[in-house]
Amino acid sequence: MILSVELEDWMQAHQSHIEFVLEKRLKQPDNIGSARLFEAMRYSTLGGGKRLRALLVYATGEAVQASKTGLDSAAAAVEMIHAYSLVHDDMPVMDDDDLRRGRPTCHIAYDESTALLVGDALQSLAFESLCTAPLTATQQSLMVRTLAKASGAAGMAGGQAIDLESVGKHLDINALQAMHKLKTGALIRASVALGALAGENVSQESLAHLDRYADCIGLAFQVQDDVLDVIADTETLGKTQGADIALNKPTYPALLGLEKAQQKAVALIEKALEHLAECPFNTDILSALAQFVVKRSH
Repeated sequence: MILSVELEDWMQAHQSHIEFVLEKRLKQPDNIGSARLFEAMRYSTLGGGKRLRALLVYATGEAVQASKTGLDSAAAAVEMIHAYSLVHDDMPVMDDDDLRRGRPTCHIAYDESTALLVGDALQSLAFESLCTAPLTATQQSLMVRTLAKASGAAGMAGGQAIDLESVGKHLDINALQAMHKLKTGALIRASVALGALAGENVSQESLAHLDRYADCIGLAFQVQDDVLDVIADTETLGKTQGADIALNKPTYPALLGLEKAQQKAVALIEKALEHLAECPFNTDILSALAQFVVKRSH
């Protein structure tokens, strides 16, 4: 098991690196387009966040000895998709939040029209990042397909739609889990898959174990998010505490109780680690990241 101080150093180094990568990719090219739009894109993407999805890309890619430049393209792509989803999720037509990462949300800092276009532009730029990755055409194609599926109606967007449709309704635990496997889990699974696909000669068996690992930690991440919405404060979270409760959204603590929800998150991480143990390469960082998911405070 990698020591927590080692994980912290590794995370900080890679968080700083992806910030640098994103900053370069979010510069306005030769004054083409709207300076305000690019400014809002940078505001919404840079300067904060756990970067868990990018970290999973790097951790998986390093485990399978993928090239660093290929991982940069994949990590930037998944972070831009995540940032776009948060910008749209915060808008009045969806969750109507006014705080994100401790700052005013994009539509508050700018305006709703700009926020809508920020999401559109980040999504497009994410796929451009994958298509310009220094990888083979086959790798690029598989990675584009993986991220597209995880982001769309059969993934994140589909989960967000179910979430909105479920406000004020009773969902049983199976329906709640199915929703979050799409809304949150799909992009986390894609992050691990992108890191693996950036490598060469990763067996189908290893890809399957990595996917099951990612499936477990994706759901555990959402369970912990629901727990933190109950027990953490707004300053620590960087977003409005109790927002899900205020919107009458179904959550794991509401269905299971707080203690059982916390136990479920831990059980999911244990299952994730079982799948990692089947992989024939060094998975110490992936293992430590899995445990970080349920130990984080925001």
